[in-house]
Amino acid sequence: MKNSLIKRSIAKVIRNNIGLSILLVFVICGVVVTSLIPPQILKYIVDNNLVPKRYDKLLTLAASYIGVILFVGIFDFVKEAILAILGQKITKEIRIEMMEKLERINAVFFSANSSGTVVSRFTNDVDAINSLFTSGIIGMMVDCFKLIGIVISIWTFSSKLGIVTILLMPAIYGLTRLFQKRMLKSQIENRILIGKVNNHISESLKNIQMIKSYSKESYMEENYKRYLLDNYKTIEKVNFYDSIYSPLIQLTRAVVIAFIVVLSSKQLNFLGISLGMVAASIELISNLFTPIENLGMELQDIQQAVSGIRRVNDFYSESEDDPKQHKLKAQNIIPNREAVKLSFNYITFQYEEGINVLQNIDLSLKPNEKVTFVGRTGVGKTTLFKLIMGLLKPTKGNITINGVDVYDIPNSEKRKVFGYVDQNFHIIKGTVADQISLQDESITRKQIEKAIDFVGLTEYVEAMKKGLDTEVVSDNLFSQGQKQLLAIARAIVTNPPILLLDEITANLDSITEEKIVSVLEKTSESHTILSISHRLSSMIASDTVVILEHGRVKNSGSPEVLLESDDWYRSHIALEKLTWS
Repeated sequence: MKNSLIKRSIAKVIRNNIGLSILLVFVICGVVVTSLIPPQILKYIVDNNLVPKRYDKLLTLAASYIGVILFVGIFDFVKEAILAILGQKITKEIRIEMMEKLERINAVFFSANSSGTVVSRFTNDVDAINSLFTSGIIGMMVDCFKLIGIVISIWTFSSKLGIVTILLMPAIYGLTRLFQKRMLKSQIENRILIGKVNNHISESLKNIQMIKSYSKESYMEENYKRYLLDNYKTIEKVNFYDSIYSPLIQLTRAVVIAFIVVLSSKQLNFLGISLGMVAASIELISNLFTPIENLGMELQDIQQAVSGIRRVNDFYSESEDDPKQHKLKAQNIIPNREAVKLSFNYITFQYEEGINVLQNIDLSLKPNEKVTFVGRTGVGKTTLFKLIMGLLKPTKGNITINGVDVYDIPNSEKRKVFGYVDQNFHIIKGTVADQISLQDESITRKQIEKAIDFVGLTEYVEAMKKGLDTEVVSDNLFSQGQKQLLAIARAIVTNPPILLLDEITANLDSITEEKIVSVLEKTSESHTILSISHRLSSMIASDTVVILEHGRVKNSGSPEVLLESDDWYRSHIALEKLTWS
């Protein structure tokens, strides 16, 4: 992309806000020019009124001086307002493009990056880019122009004083950057330690029962005190640098002003300038410190923004899904529910090049067949389900339903083909009905009621104040078992021909597990069911069990055949019976 996203967003905002952009250029010029006028008025007042003791125009000149300063403030206010407006518009455009990219991005990206990392791209990194425009480049340009104007103004008074000013600027900038870097380092350390303190409090509250059970109160308290002490020390550093920097700058300013006054005195007269020029030079020198101090902060903002641009660029360069065949419809792929043929055609999959997660999986399932995939943790069972739903694309081979590659099925049609249930039920903002429909307007009220009734939750939902229209504001409204039943209702509400069950009884007690399994048994007559089970003895009645090992199909067959022929399967069944007896 090479910054094309950023450039495109900025160019689009400028094109759509030509008037505002022209006004911004005008007020920037206004800020720079008007900030140089007050010292000139001061020079004129001293040389033409105070020294010759002519007071007739003094009031008018004083009013002009105040008026120009007022205009400086107005121009500066308008500049900041326009920058804030344009900056937010640019931020919005970047985030819109990033969201569009997110919809096209390959699912492998989400396996390699946590949700917090992705959110950080949209928030912190884009905010850093926003600061590049609002307080970075524009601010640096304004301050550079101010510095150039100040140097030129002083040079017109005295070339010697101009040279002194030029030599003074690097010293002031170096001093400013030294303090800013140290303060930034301390602030970063402080933010890290604040995170540790907050995390310690959260962990203590979450694990309070375990802490009390094992008498670890004093241990947690000592850790908390240590984090607080470290945090206190970093705050002290920040306060120390902050308290020293301002007086040091004030002292430097006073020394420079005293130096100018001495050089301009009647005894030395080294600079050869009038009293008015001395007064104007003092004001200009005083004004020199602010833009130099700002430049240090702006450079810091630009550095942070550049790193933000790189991360956004990396995100925008991520590989995308291949274009879907949007003309494909679920009813055309599966015209007859009794003729669903799911085939795994020698599929191999890699998250990282050269490392096979799955290798040469070759299976052909019959219509309405019940298949359970088993194997050790990390063998690739969940990855296989993602491939079946077309969320990931096989590195080699393909998976087809009635000859149609599942990866080509549009996302809008997938819910009509697949029903997916895992061990976690994710609550969304909305009513009980919304938890089932996921706010899909194509799903009718009757379908929702039928799904709720199928999983046996009708009585419980009707007992609520507003029934299906009850707002779900807390996870506590449903038990873990009821959440799993809701997950099943969410999966079957569109009556998809293929159900995928990913260890759905992993976190349930045996009684709740039996209820879940009995509900799923009812679906078995009209669905092809693929399941992953953590306990072989609690599997839904399966026609076929597929044992995966090292990413390959180690063995497959009916449960009865495997019990006789496969040592691994037989030993696990025996071990579970011993454990649960």
